[in-house]
Amino acid sequence: MIQVGIIGGAGYTAGELIRLLMLHSKASLNFVYSTSNAGNKISDIHQDLEGSLAMSFTDIVNTQVDVLFLCLGHGNSKKFLENNSFSNTTKIIDLGNDFRLNKDSVFQKRDFVYGLPELQKENIQKANHIANPGCFATAIQLALLPLAKSGLLNNDVHINAVTGATGAGTSLSPTTHFTWRDNNFSYYKPFTHQHLGEIKESIKTLDNNFNTELVFMPNRGDFSRGIFATAYTHFEGSLAAAKAMYQEYYKDAKFTIVSEKEIHLKQVVNTNKCLLHLHKHENKLLVTSIIDNLLKGASGQAIQNMNLLFGFEETEGLQLKAIFF
Repeated sequence: MIQVGIIGGAGYTAGELIRLLMLHSKASLNFVYSTSNAGNKISDIHQDLEGSLAMSFTDIVNTQVDVLFLCLGHGNSKKFLENNSFSNTTKIIDLGNDFRLNKDSVFQKRDFVYGLPELQKENIQKANHIANPGCFATAIQLALLPLAKSGLLNNDVHINAVTGATGAGTSLSPTTHFTWRDNNFSYYKPFTHQHLGEIKESIKTLDNNFNTELVFMPNRGDFSRGIFATAYTHFEGSLAAAKAMYQEYYKDAKFTIVSEKEIHLKQVVNTNKCLLHLHKHENKLLVTSIIDNLLKGASGQAIQNMNLLFGFEETEGLQLKAIFF
């Protein structure tokens, strides 16, 4: 059994990691670090674990764990690693955005590999440190990677994506209160969302000539979890050709499925799946991509990456069922 530590244990992504690790047959939760909750029961914060987990939060780290998950706010992972040393054999998976871009991927002699399995599974298997992709970035990349590999992203790509309230984390802000979010809908960070950088770098790894505009409109939805993303661009081929291209690209993917039927968000909530659907209208190809932002968009993908790092079955601990009703 590998020993696992979690840093930043009170947030949504840490809660999902804890639940997944409790289902994992080859990993054992060693500690969950939270300075603000040290000494308190984990189930006091993640209340669905009442009666299932007796462990408490701690403000002491075990520097010898086999794998460390960083569930800190964006920009805080570097600060934590600057102030805390771990064994040279400890593998690190960061769920923030500190190491996702090429310019940030080398830190303290650690080389962070971008952890999108459908893009570079072999590199992940050989890595020691992983930069887990962002949630919007995961949904959008999985919608576009087959087109990028075929060199077909030569025109502007228009993307509209809606995320649930958990995408904003547990810290309260004017746009996360129930009375604001309920029966409401809004956009934020139009055209400038921070995930665009990692999306463009991933596309460049498949098509070095990529230089077209990604016109991205992120939205806040009136639901708790999930991302529903649509992307469309110019496409001269037939719908059958597009489906064949996507099926070929994802033929070995464990969690990404190309559906013949129109898709909806409840199909993926509480799973590590990404479902894709293709639609052709005149000379436009529309790709719909749906994920659970806390699982395939964060903690589930982090466990998937852990499995790849340690040579476990990729699906270990991730045999989850959608919450359909």
